[in-house]
Amino acid sequence: MPFMYILRCSDRSFYVGSTWDLERRLWQHSQGEGAEYTKRRLPVRLEYFEEYERMSEAFGREKQVQGWGHKKRQALIDGRLADLSALSRTAKKDPPGDASL
Repeated sequence: MPFMYILRCSDRSFYVGSTWDLERRLWQHSQGEGAEYTKRRLPVRLEYFEEYERMSEAFGREKQVQGWGHKKRQALIDGRLADLSALSRTAKKDPPGDASL
């Protein structure tokens, strides 16, 4: 099954990705064989994931969450789903440096 996942990097930023094999992808990130973004920010830790029926759904969700600010991603991780809408309106107030690739 495909997954959308969020990693927390050593600099406290988030990385959002999608994969068919979550365990293998996490190992790759941990070994510095994942994305350039995470390679420069080791160690990384899995914070959140969602499972999907199709890769197109996981990839679509990845792109959606990549467009979110740090606070909104943290609310998703924390399960504060009721806060997501309000955080959409304040996303532009997030500090710079909340990059995700």
